[in-house]
Amino acid sequence: MNFSATIRHAGAISIVEVAGRLTSFEGGALRNSITQLLKDGRKQIVLNLSKLDYLDSSGIGDLVHTYMSVIKRGGELKVVGLTERVEEILKITQLHQVFQEFQDEQSAVSSFPLKGPIDFGISEPAKN
Repeated sequence: MNFSATIRHAGAISIVEVAGRLTSFEGGALRNSITQLLKDGRKQIVLNLSKLDYLDSSGIGDLVHTYMSVIKRGGELKVVGLTERVEEILKITQLHQVFQEFQDEQSAVSSFPLKGPIDFGISEPAKN
């Protein structure tokens, strides 16, 4: 499986479910998805990495770029679903100190300031 990002909305919060391999060959698909969310004014983002199979140094760079983009726009980015392998990579690179990690989507969504009713919407493929 190559890389895919599926976006759902829970009120003002966007949940980006990442699946597959996040490598240099994916051509910034994650960056594009996050950039579009930010352009749409959606600054509260949860990255669900539970289906992320593989992450290389370029993928780590994409995660850092994604985080920085959100923060620079005054947003918040939280992660859930870290596999053992991805969690180990984040610890080795010290990025576990940067990303706010939660056990599940509900916990991450609940950690944002409430700005309206939350409805876990229907998934839509990310625009590339």
